[in-house]
Amino acid sequence: MNFDPNYNPYPSHRSLTYGKNGMVATSQPLAAQAGLEMLKKGGNAIDAAIATAACLTVVEPTSNGIGGDAFALVWTKGKLHGLNASGPAPHAISIDKVKALGHEKMPTFGWIPVTVPGAPAAWAALSEQFGTMPLIDVLEPAMTYARTGYPISPVLGYFWQRAYTFYQKKMDKNEFFEWYKTFAPKGRAPQVGEIFSSAAHGKTLEEIGETKAKSFYHGQLAEKIVRESKRSGGFLTAEDLTHYQPEWVAPISLAYRGYDIWELPPNGQGLVALTALNILKEFSLTTRETTETIHKQIEALKIAFTAGKKAITDPKLMDTDQIEALLSDDFAKKAVNRMHDFALETKACDLAKGGTVYLCTADSKGNMVSYIQSNYMGFGSGIVIPDTGIALQNRGADFSLDPAHANALAGGKKTYHTIIPGFLTKAGQAVGPFGVMGGYMQPQGHVQVMMNMIDFNLNPQMALDAPRFQWLEGKRVEVETHFPTHLAKELANKGHDIQVTLESGAFGRGQVICRDPKTGVLCGATESRCDGSVVAY
Repeated sequence: MNFDPNYNPYPSHRSLTYGKNGMVATSQPLAAQAGLEMLKKGGNAIDAAIATAACLTVVEPTSNGIGGDAFALVWTKGKLHGLNASGPAPHAISIDKVKALGHEKMPTFGWIPVTVPGAPAAWAALSEQFGTMPLIDVLEPAMTYARTGYPISPVLGYFWQRAYTFYQKKMDKNEFFEWYKTFAPKGRAPQVGEIFSSAAHGKTLEEIGETKAKSFYHGQLAEKIVRESKRSGGFLTAEDLTHYQPEWVAPISLAYRGYDIWELPPNGQGLVALTALNILKEFSLTTRETTETIHKQIEALKIAFTAGKKAITDPKLMDTDQIEALLSDDFAKKAVNRMHDFALETKACDLAKGGTVYLCTADSKGNMVSYIQSNYMGFGSGIVIPDTGIALQNRGADFSLDPAHANALAGGKKTYHTIIPGFLTKAGQAVGPFGVMGGYMQPQGHVQVMMNMIDFNLNPQMALDAPRFQWLEGKRVEVETHFPTHLAKELANKGHDIQVTLESGAFGRGQVICRDPKTGVLCGATESRCDGSVVAY
C-alpha cells in the first residue's frame, strides 16, 4: 500500500505496529496475547486465531460467546479459503408456531430467536484443516483466564454496565436467572479494573478442547443445552445439534482499482459491501473529506443494502445468479443513474445494532486469518445454559415472519447474517485481512476502511481512525462527534437527515494487518474505539 506510516491527522492514541515473525490484532489485549503465545510456541496463524477467538468468549462476553456463530477467511499456500460456521434455525420452529405464541415479528430475546451455535465447530474445523497444535493446547489461555479471572477493561466495562442496565429494565429476573447468575454474580455489572472469573466457562472450554467440540454437538454439553431447551419451551433439539456441520465455501470478490476485495458469500452480508464498492468504482473519488465523496458513499450503500436485504438468506435458497447480478457492471451503471445530488428516499431496512468481535492473525510462513465471531446484540438471547458459561446467540431475530420474504423463518434455515470477515489481495498475492464489527455497520465499515486505504492512500491506522458515518434508514445518517461539522451541514443541505451521536460503539470496531510482499514485514492497526491491541514479535 502507498502510505506514509508517520502521518495521521485523526484523533487516536495508537500508532502502526510492525512485526516480522507473527502478529495478532483484536479488540482485547489479553486475547491478542493468547494468540501471540501460540505463535511463539511454534503454532501458525490459524492456531493463533482459534486461541484468540476462544479467549474473546471469556474476556469480551459483551460481544460474543461459546454459543455464537463464526466466519473465517484463511490465506494459506497462496489460496484463500472460506468457512461459514453459522447455524440454522431449529427444525421444529415455524412462522405459524411463533405467531401462535403471540408474536407478530421475531422476538429479540429468549429461546425463540436461538439458532444452532457454530463457533465451537468453527474452532474444531479450523484446527483440523489448517492448525498445527492440539485444540486443547490452543484453548489453554482462554481456560486459564476463565478460571483464574481477568481485570475488566474500560470499553468492556462500559458495555457490560449498559447491558446490565438494559436487562434490569427489560428482562425478567426469573426467566433470565442464569444470565444474572453468570454475568452479574454480585448483583451488578463488574466494574472496570475488577477481576471477573467463570469456572464453569473454563470447564466448558476444556471439554470442547478435549473432544474437539464433539461434546458440544452430541455429548455432555449438548445434553445440557437440550435439557434446558426442553425445560424452558425452546425449539432447539438434540437432532439440531447432532446434524450441524460448518461449511467450507468459496469466497467472492470484486476487482477494485487494482486490488481484489474478498468477502464470504451469503448468508453473510459481505455481498452488500461488494455491491456498494461495485457502484462506487464507477466514480473517480480521490479526496476523502468532501461532500461529494461521502454523499456518493451513503447513496451507494443505500442501494446495496436495499438490494441485499431483499436477496440475502440461506444460500441453499438463493439463486446463485443474484450474486453475479449485484456485482455486474450493468447493476452498477443502473445504480449510478439513480444517484443524484439529493438524498434518495428508500424503504427502511430495519438495521439493528449488534455485538461482535473481530480478529486477524498472520505468521512468518505467509498464513493469514480474518475471523469474526458473535452472539449478536451484545450478550445474545439472554439464555445461559446452567453451569456451563454458554450464552446462546439470538441470530434468529433477523428472520422475517412474512412468508413471502426471502428471509422468512423456516425450520433448518439459515438467516441473513451480519458478521463478515474481509480480505485484500493484489495480483494474486495477499495484502492482508481486515474487518469492522458492529451489526449492520459492518459493510459500511468495510466500504469506508477499504476506500480510505485504496482510494485515499491512508495507512491502516488512519483508515480505522477516520471519522465514520452510518446509514440507518430512509435519509437518516448518524455521524461521529469528530465528523467534520461543515461536511455534516453540507450533507444536510443535500437532504440527508444527519444526526450526531455520542455512542462511538455504533460505528464498529476494526482491525487490519498488511503484509509487504517483498520483505514479509507485517504492519497492523487496531481500533481506537475499543480496548484493542496489536501484538507482534
